[in-house]
Amino acid sequence: MLRTMITATNTMGQLQNKLDTISNNIANSGTHGYKAQQATFNELMYQQFNNDKKDPTARQSPVGIRYGSGAMLGQIQTNHKQGSLQTTDRDLDLAFTKPKQYFNILMPDGENGTKTVYTRQGDFYLSPLNNGTVMLVNTDGYPVADANGQPITLPDNVKGFAVRDGGSLEATYPNGDIIRTDLAVTEFQKPQLMEHVSGTYLGLPNNLAELGFAQAEVVTDLQGANRQQIGMQNGTLELSNVNLSKEMTDLIETQRAYQFNARAVTLADQMLGLINGIR
Repeated sequence: MLRTMITATNTMGQLQNKLDTISNNIANSGTHGYKAQQATFNELMYQQFNNDKKDPTARQSPVGIRYGSGAMLGQIQTNHKQGSLQTTDRDLDLAFTKPKQYFNILMPDGENGTKTVYTRQGDFYLSPLNNGTVMLVNTDGYPVADANGQPITLPDNVKGFAVRDGGSLEATYPNGDIIRTDLAVTEFQKPQLMEHVSGTYLGLPNNLAELGFAQAEVVTDLQGANRQQIGMQNGTLELSNVNLSKEMTDLIETQRAYQFNARAVTLADQMLGLINGIR
């Protein structure tokens, strides 16, 4: 009975983690650019019990008895499928029309440094600076990077924006001047290696070399002729790719599995009580 209780409690803890993943997907179903995550399970180790030394019966199954010890959360994979596009008619709302392409955002790292993170959430704004210029930032106030990895700054009093072929952001001014800036766009070659930083931000893992990969194998900065592969348009935002029907189905299945394991613990406890009550 103790084995039953240990097996069930091992699995219940892992099911709780899956419930957390599902609830996070549901909570972010309205977050622009969010990519759903899916938890998968693996079996834990088995214990071999050899009880067939005097059993002459020919068997087609493996000899002995194998006791399982429950299931564990094997991995959490991110679904990078393209989400639906929502029309907003706002100049600085940008969305990719191709999967695995990401904006580069300069996130503060430490006291004065910054690190590059990646997101598909493209609702950008203009933040005024002290020298008569404005900086292109995202909803969190982090600078959006240009093709050279630098923050995008422009003279103020911009009249409007448009996105041209190759991911070029075109700023128009009342006097007819036009300033074009190439947005930094990175394409993921191995998206499952990317590390979740926070919100909709993804980043390269710190132990990339230990995993046996070079940065060029995981991400590709679309530069030069490769910029023609960029699919981008403004006046739209990419919606979350969370499938609420699937998430609710997974939620019910996980809850039932949790209840079954809890019931196993209860039954094992009752059997232990019966044994202890024998006089």
